[in-house]
Amino acid sequence: MSAYTQSFSASSTGHEPSPGGGGDTLALHAGRPRDPGAPLVQGIIQSTTFRQSGVGDPVNHAYSRVSNPGVSELESALGELEGALPACAFATGLAAETALLLATLRTGDHVVLGDAIYGGTVRLLQQVLAPFGVGCTFVNASRPAEIAAAILPRTRLVFIESPANPTLSLTDIGVVARITRAAGVLLAVDNTFLTPVLQRPLDLGADVSVYSTTKHIEGHSAALGGALVTRDESLLSRLRFIRKSTGAIQSPFNAWLTVRGLRTLPLRLRRHSDNALRVARWLQRHPGVRRVNYPGLASFPQADLAARQHLGGLHGGVLSFELAGGVPAGLSFLRSVRLCSLVEHVGSIETLVTHPASMTHADVPIEQRLAVGITDGLVRLSVGLEDPEDVIADLDQAIERSIGADEPAAEQRLAATAGSAVIAAANGGAL
Repeated sequence: MSAYTQSFSASSTGHEPSPGGGGDTLALHAGRPRDPGAPLVQGIIQSTTFRQSGVGDPVNHAYSRVSNPGVSELESALGELEGALPACAFATGLAAETALLLATLRTGDHVVLGDAIYGGTVRLLQQVLAPFGVGCTFVNASRPAEIAAAILPRTRLVFIESPANPTLSLTDIGVVARITRAAGVLLAVDNTFLTPVLQRPLDLGADVSVYSTTKHIEGHSAALGGALVTRDESLLSRLRFIRKSTGAIQSPFNAWLTVRGLRTLPLRLRRHSDNALRVARWLQRHPGVRRVNYPGLASFPQADLAARQHLGGLHGGVLSFELAGGVPAGLSFLRSVRLCSLVEHVGSIETLVTHPASMTHADVPIEQRLAVGITDGLVRLSVGLEDPEDVIADLDQAIERSIGADEPAAEQRLAATAGSAVIAAANGGAL
């Protein structure tokens, strides 16, 4: 039995554990009712409200802005996967992050964040919450001493990603958890890239695991969603109150799709990880590639930490790389892929490519992007479930087309300046 699927008690999760202890078994059965006559696949309860027996009588569900049977099934499953209380599910990952910040911060409070982090998180703090008096400091989260030095008397939360998006840099969660606990500060870890199958932040000392379930957990690019997982009952109660008050709950249909994806999550992540490692090793050998970021590579600067912190010797399906030809080569490459799809997404069954500087991280100030290695020529690759040789063949032909690329004048200006914001504006800004 792998470390992440060790038995957990009914008292820790609030309901009876699912049968069996293996990871595949847990993902398949978590959250399902075991009553005789219960359907094998739960239905979609597409109702806004529920009948009550009398005024003030207790009910499981009253109104779907507060709770819904299908959403509750997903929440129970996600909680079981991390040996925690039932999760709190949201319409999107950013809705989950917003609820976490609203639940833990007040005017004058302060957040410490990793500097390599999703652009939407940066935008949320710098452009939405800053006018309400919430401060933030970005640090190199791969150096826990920088996190410790950035914590102020008014700091209430440390928020990190590991692996970080899109540099794949890692944070030693256990070390940071000891720092935050000593300071009386909450630690939230965005675990979207690995999910509880490959990393369990709560076991490492984090207070909250943050997920965009839109990505690997749903896995089929069909349903938006987000979730927060914790073992702190008072914090969970506060998160549910914020969700009720802001109306940010996940829809019943999207919850149903996400549960369906969750059932095959361990199986998919094994294939994602195996394929990504093969692709990363191939890219590393290609003369047209300057650098490759993937925790499974022996050359990865934090390979030892990855081996200790990630479960099952697997490191997920996401990597990033930079072509030797810089921005012109990168832009040519992105236009030349055929099997791979240029989209703003990760974690789907298909292989996806993204240009972070103009897409996911366009709202991050350029000085901050460049300081952490998010250059205008960096490409993020989410390796899917295809035959890896087919993915490699597509990358090979696209890289060959990019060699010696001579871009039009407008794109040459982009290469000569920080101008990824020009592309971002054309795309309507970062998502």
